[in-house]
Amino acid sequence: METLTENKKINRHITAGIIIIALGSLLMLDNLGINVPHWILSWHTVMLAIGLMIGYRKDFKVSGWVVLVIIGGIYTLKDIAFFDLSRFTSALVLIGLGVYLLLKPNNKSAFWNFSDKKPIDFEHKNKA
Repeated sequence: METLTENKKINRHITAGIIIIALGSLLMLDNLGINVPHWILSWHTVMLAIGLMIGYRKDFKVSGWVVLVIIGGIYTLKDIAFFDLSRFTSALVLIGLGVYLLLKPNNKSAFWNFSDKKPIDFEHKNKA
């Protein structure tokens, strides 16, 4: 059990190290005057990356990452696209959320699934 926990910590450290090195390299290239696209180092690309990392760590079962990915993805797409998407932003957000709700697996969490819980025994009296 300890080995599995240690492997996860090591993998997280390696992943975090690679990400920090990549960001530092991109900043270095940008400062040297090499043409790095501006959308790579923007807030919405970071939001998109964080959303994808959260989704990956939770096996894409928890739905909180979807909001980050949709918002970050749409703003990143607006920066990358060769035409103006500002008129379509709210429509794209709604379409993305709708597609997610249609494709989302129907897993019930244990909190809402009352059939798995034991019935309460009201006839049992405390002997104190």
